[in-house]
Amino acid sequence: MNSPILERDPADPKKKEINPLLKLALELGPLLVFFFANARGEWLVGKFPALASFGGPIFIATGLFMIATAIALAVSWSLTRTLPMMPLVSGVVVFVFGGLTLWLQDDVFIKMKPTIINTLFGVVLLGGLAFGKSLLGYVFDSAFSLDAEGWRKLTLRWGIFFFVLAILNEVVWRSFSTDFWVAFKVWAIMPITLVFTFSQMPLIMRHSLDEKFKKK
Repeated sequence: MNSPILERDPADPKKKEINPLLKLALELGPLLVFFFANARGEWLVGKFPALASFGGPIFIATGLFMIATAIALAVSWSLTRTLPMMPLVSGVVVFVFGGLTLWLQDDVFIKMKPTIINTLFGVVLLGGLAFGKSLLGYVFDSAFSLDAEGWRKLTLRWGIFFFVLAILNEVVWRSFSTDFWVAFKVWAIMPITLVFTFSQMPLIMRHSLDEKFKKK
């Protein structure tokens, strides 16, 4: 029987796990490449003149972001022979909107990418709840083991949070410079996400099936 292309269900014992630090690097790596290329676009062109074909710094950053995203997905595939669901969805949006950005030489498309992705994730999570299924386990299954009510509450909160991120992105890219938006995307969204994640620990401890998270 052929292996599935998408990652297995969190409860599937055959699901292969990636080292958490490596998984984090694969998810954050392309974003850091994007920030560095936008900040040092002219320097990169000096070192690699072929990059000038992309256009200005934001377009060089977009092109390298697409390449880094493809590499990250390829590494995930080589390690597990499956593709992680949420990074894959994000990657598809990166390729579509990044391609439009480079083709039309209009950075609006890449700026809208986080809005599209976060809205999509919010719709998927809340839509899954509407059908009685929590899909958040695909993200956190290796970190937490919760009862059904815990997954339902956590999924609801994350679904709403994704919509908040989408709104934030729209406000920032429409109100500030490109460089400010890139810095916000890399250096503000991650801390905001970490603060939100840690704020969910009381809920996780209340509904955890793992002894190490349960309150004594």
